Amino acid sequence: MSGPMTLGILGGGQLGRMTTLAAARLGIPVRLLSSDADGPADPFADATVADWTADTVLATFADGCDVVTVESEWAPADRLAALRPDLPIRPAPDALVLVRHKGRQRAAFDAAGLPQPPFAAPATLADARAAREALGGVVVAKQFEGSYDGYGNATCHSDADVDAAWDRLAGPDGLLLEAFVPFEAEAAVTVARRPGGETVVYPVVRSEHRDHRLHAAVVPAGVAPAVEAEARRVALAAVEAAGVVGVATVELFLTAVGGVDERPSVLVNEIAPRPHNTAHLTIEAHATSQFENHVRAVLDLPLGSPALRVPAAAMVNVLGTRNGPATPDLAGALSVAGASVHLYGKRDVRERRKMGHVTATGATADDARDVAERAADAIRWT
Repeated sequence: MSGPMTLGILGGGQLGRMTTLAAARLGIPVRLLSSDADGPADPFADATVADWTADTVLATFADGCDVVTVESEWAPADRLAALRPDLPIRPAPDALVLVRHKGRQRAAFDAAGLPQPPFAAPATLADARAAREALGGVVVAKQFEGSYDGYGNATCHSDADVDAAWDRLAGPDGLLLEAFVPFEAEAAVTVARRPGGETVVYPVVRSEHRDHRLHAAVVPAGVAPAVEAEARRVALAAVEAAGVVGVATVELFLTAVGGVDERPSVLVNEIAPRPHNTAHLTIEAHATSQFENHVRAVLDLPLGSPALRVPAAAMVNVLGTRNGPATPDLAGALSVAGASVHLYGKRDVRERRKMGHVTATGATADDARDVAERAADAIRWT
C-alpha cells in the first residue's frame, strides 16, 4: 500500500474531533461520517453529514477507508459490517453490541469472573420487585440501552420506586437492577489494545461526578498501591472480556482506597469502548494521549507509552450555562497561568451540554485541580 492508511470515523462529536487531531499529527488522513450537522470534527476531516443508516451513504463512506472506528457504541458499525465484511471495523460490531446493552455487559463480566455489584436483569415488573428485596432493598435501576451521563437511571428504595422506574426505563426485555454500592470513590482506567492483543494500561484516574455528570478527573488517584494495581488488573480483564480493540475506559467503584495493608476492593461499573471523558487529561499529562493510542491501536500500529510526564494533572469539564448560539468569552480562562483550554467548536450551547474541558498539570493533584477549576469557571458564553 502506498501512502498512509486512511482512518474512517463513524461520529463527529468532540471525541471524533480529538481523535482526528491526533491522527493529523501522525499524517494519517481521516474520513468522517456523521448524522449531526453540528459536528465539532467537521472542520478537521473529510467530513460527510448524511443519514448514516442508509446503505448507499455507508458504502460510499467505506470506499475511501482502510480501517473504520467509532465515536460511540451507538454508531451503525453492524450495518457497515453487513455491507463491507472485508473492511476492518475496530472495535468490532459484536463488541459494540455487547457493550451497548448493560445487561449483556454484566453477563459477560460475570462469566469472566470480574468483581461487580450484585445485579439482576428482571424481565417483568414482579421479578423487579422481588429482585430489589433480594439485592438488599436499595437498588439502582438502569435502562438496558441508551442510559448515559445520569440519564436512564433511577435509585429505588421501595416497590413504588421500582414501579416508577419500570414505567420510565424498562424495555421489551426488562431492565437492569444493581445493588446500591457504598463506594469510597469513583475511578476509571483506560486501556489501549491492538488486534493481536498487545495492550498498554494507563494509571488510575479518580473521577468526581456532579448531578450524575463527570465534573473532574485527577491523576494520580491517591489510592494505595494495592488498589492501583487491582484497578488496573480488573480494567484490563474487562477490556479483554468485552473483546474491544482500540481504546476503552472501564469505570470503577472503589469500596476501599486506604492504607498499605488494606485489601483492595474494586468493582466494575461499566465499560466505554472508545476514548473517554476521564482520559482527556492524557493529552497534556501522558507520554501518549488516549486519542493517539486509539489511532495507533485501530490501525494496528505500535502503542505509545501511557506513562505520566508530570507529577499530577486534573481535568475539569466545561458545561453550557444557557441555551443559544455558542459564542465563548475566553479572556478570563486564558489569563489563568498553566491552564490548557479545549473547546469543542459546537455551534450551539445548551444548559449542561459538554462544551469543552480544561486541563492543568502541577506538583500535586490538588494544585492542578485548582488551576483547572479557576480557568473553567472563567469561561463565559456571551
